Amino acid sequence: MYRLLIVDDEEIITDGLYEVFSRLMPDRLDVCKAYSGKEALNWMSNTRIDIVLTDIAMPGMNGLELIEEIHAYWPRCKAIFLTGHSNFEYTYKAIQMPNVRYLLKTEGYDKVTETVIEVMEEIQRRQLDNLLLEQSREQIYAYEMMAQGDYLRHLLQKSNAVCADQEVLQREFNKLNISLDPTSGVMMVLAHLDYQKGKTYTERSEILSAVRAIWEDHFSEQIHCNGIVDKHGDILFFIQPISSTKNEKMDNHFNKYLEGTLELVQEECLSSIDITVGFTISGGFNKWGSVTKMYEHLRQLQQLKIGEDIPVILRASEEQNNEYTSNKGLESSQIVEILVVHLEANRSEEFFIVLKELEQSLQNGCIQQMIETYFSVAIVLYSYINRMGWSNRIDHSEKLLRLDDHASMKSGFRYLNDIATEVFKVKQTDERDRASKVIERICQYIENNLSEDLSLVRLAEIHYFNPSYLSHFFKQEYGINLSEYIDKCRIRKAKKLLRDGNVKIREVGMEVGYNAAHSFTRFFKKVTGLTPKEFRDNYTLN
Repeated sequence: MYRLLIVDDEEIITDGLYEVFSRLMPDRLDVCKAYSGKEALNWMSNTRIDIVLTDIAMPGMNGLELIEEIHAYWPRCKAIFLTGHSNFEYTYKAIQMPNVRYLLKTEGYDKVTETVIEVMEEIQRRQLDNLLLEQSREQIYAYEMMAQGDYLRHLLQKSNAVCADQEVLQREFNKLNISLDPTSGVMMVLAHLDYQKGKTYTERSEILSAVRAIWEDHFSEQIHCNGIVDKHGDILFFIQPISSTKNEKMDNHFNKYLEGTLELVQEECLSSIDITVGFTISGGFNKWGSVTKMYEHLRQLQQLKIGEDIPVILRASEEQNNEYTSNKGLESSQIVEILVVHLEANRSEEFFIVLKELEQSLQNGCIQQMIETYFSVAIVLYSYINRMGWSNRIDHSEKLLRLDDHASMKSGFRYLNDIATEVFKVKQTDERDRASKVIERICQYIENNLSEDLSLVRLAEIHYFNPSYLSHFFKQEYGINLSEYIDKCRIRKAKKLLRDGNVKIREVGMEVGYNAAHSFTRFFKKVTGLTPKEFRDNYTLN
């Protein structure tokens, strides 16, 4: 989904364009609006913008100055200047800027919508062209990447020892042509790929290469980066801003830039190669000597938090790291720890594979070891059921700590498998219910705040959703787009207020989010076939 920001100090133009584009293609285009350059920059600092449609001559900050600021935040953002000026000086300055177009307001809505659609197609074509280019580049530099990857995996195992001598580290980086600076801090991003069942080794390798290419396409202009595939099949990226972008503005904005661009990567991975990718990001820039410790923390956070089919973005923090590492080691078996992680992350298939392997590995062991292992797994399930308050929902869970109730150790492990199956069923039901309740809260918020900002970005921010996932999940739950639901709520409330003859039509429009009376009239007539006045008059006559 692309994001369009409309900027004009003339309210009637901004509202009119916002109304046109909001209904143009709600599945592909999320529309925001601002009435000044300053308000536009507030949008830029909080969310990714792909296309800006802006007037040039505005008080305070004109459109040319605004675009220069915008490109500091989102360098790949496209700009369309919409102005009443045909002055050559404005035109000349506009065409000197990268990724911009110039339109006169007299050319009409059709020309503007046509231009926005063309820009969206350009963005999509560039993504496809760059994907092919990057795939070729990967083949050319395959050997170099292999050597770099081997070295970074070596560094990842014992970073404290490998990075002890800075001079040696610098020589190794130079020799292997690693673009990263070993004297500066490095940020780490762990990408988890949710492969579909049945994928072969070759198919997974092709998917990995495609994800790398998409990443490179979106980040190559702004960061230095090296990525390696870890032993779990995930991609670990080491990143640093390119030196030319290391300014105060970019430093303050880097986290937002990173998360916003990762969201784009997720969307393209899902749309072009049908793969869900979850990202876990280090809390800040780390010294190279602490890379091993941070990587372990990212994996722990990923295992606990990332579920299936949801492209989430998580950020690590020192508090989480300290909390997790302080509890590490409480379990008596490393394998049981893995079971805990799979249970918490709702990964049922992996849980049962490990449980089966655990049972098979004990078949030739001593009885005491089997008893200890049974109780270790039983306590994991028992503790989880009690913590969630599911004792009445899981049949026969009271037998978990009564090994004597089972005829044999084999039947005991079969019982553990059955209890775990019931736990995952309840988890799946509850998680679906929780997600549905969040959507219900969003609907209630919309109905109670029709006069406020109801953009996709704002709703996602308030309810802690990924904007793209919110749009997709809402349509899945309700069968209509979020924008369509908002319009229905606005029409329903507008009709109710119009039946009350004491409320002025302009006030009705403001109550449902239209500050300009003409915009409200156009919206109401398009949906109902009547102007607000005609609707009120008909109701009064009846």
